Amino acid sequence: MVKNILLVDDEVGFRKLLARLLELEDYHITEADNFQQGLTFLNQSINNPYTLVLCDGKLPDGSGFELLKLISEKRILSEFILMTAYGTIPDGVKAIQMGAFDYLTKTDDKDRLLVTIARAVEKAILRQRILQLEKKNLVSFEEIIGGSPALQDVMRLARKVALADTSVFLNGETGTGKELFAQAIHLESQRRGASFVAINCSAFPAELLESELFGYKKGAFTGANTDKRGLIEEANGGTLFLDEIGEMPLPLQAKLLRVLETQTFIKLGETRETKVNIRVISATHRDLLADENHFRSDLFYRLSVFKITLPALRERIADIPLLTRHFVQLSCSKMGRKPLSVSADFLTALQQYNWKGNIRELKNVIERAVILCDNEELTSDLLPAEVETATRLPGSTESLAYVEQQHILKILEQTNGNKNETAKRLQIGLATLYRKLQSYGIH
Repeated sequence: MVKNILLVDDEVGFRKLLARLLELEDYHITEADNFQQGLTFLNQSINNPYTLVLCDGKLPDGSGFELLKLISEKRILSEFILMTAYGTIPDGVKAIQMGAFDYLTKTDDKDRLLVTIARAVEKAILRQRILQLEKKNLVSFEEIIGGSPALQDVMRLARKVALADTSVFLNGETGTGKELFAQAIHLESQRRGASFVAINCSAFPAELLESELFGYKKGAFTGANTDKRGLIEEANGGTLFLDEIGEMPLPLQAKLLRVLETQTFIKLGETRETKVNIRVISATHRDLLADENHFRSDLFYRLSVFKITLPALRERIADIPLLTRHFVQLSCSKMGRKPLSVSADFLTALQQYNWKGNIRELKNVIERAVILCDNEELTSDLLPAEVETATRLPGSTESLAYVEQQHILKILEQTNGNKNETAKRLQIGLATLYRKLQSYGIH
């Protein structure tokens, strides 16, 4: 990994000497002789940030503190070391509080300078590697499966709000993919280079949830033997996803409201505020305004600046064949077995069942079927009884659409995917066939 350092200093002699010294240590150096030039270089490197910024405390047109503040506000992921000719303790404390890695005087010996720079670079590289690993586990919009109109409508909304950097509220039944949408919004936002931190508010008791979110200082309570960074602080510069937000206790709701209003909070056992810059995406399957005794309306309105309701699986029946094949492939890969085909009766049963657990339930049912399958094809007898015997009300619009979809699939199979021939046999125009294929999610 290339170790890029931006060196900002108006003292030409010192800057050139330090640049040469660092180049001998295999660092790639970019030099700037004033605040504005340093800022220009930083703005140009947002998508590929410098590993480290070394900056003089006093510059002709600004200060190192101003540059450090801008780096924090712009969420530029570079470590920062402030240098000065005459160091003072208050300045050093201020620099560290603002997020600097260290505060050095130019009279420090060469060895101390190089060791401090090496530690800062090591920390920056480690952070970048962690972020790269986190990104690999996140899902983008391109990876969300389905072509049904209901899903495409929500994806259009989500893509638009991704760039707006505002609070997003995802509402939908259990298992509809709320966390996947939160991840995709993060990856398409300006915060994609920083952390995506998720927590399920229903998974922790009230006391533990508070310490997980806000962190604490050593000695704040019995058992607090060290300082702990909370998830809000871990998400600084990035996105905090609060799943099942409706389960958050009222006292914590008041603290979260303050974070949203001021971007500050106070850790347990601490007296001073910690400042952060986070975007909050929250999610729930409940109607939070139905009972104000359990959820604050002022917090709800702060969280739901942009509300998106995700469709249930029964509202996107056309996506079931695509989702089924995807989950079959995942399950086979997980179990180390050859890919399995899917029979027509297997798909028919899946499309006729009323999925109360939505996509999560579908995934579990398919994994169970793959485990039970002793041959090379998944058939309906491998499904749980309630799925295998499910039927729709005769004559419903959804049933007619399903019959049409199955008929199109059958003709496509007979014509080996020839769409011109398929349209002729169906006695419809080619454009009409394409519209129907799109609406049913048939690729």
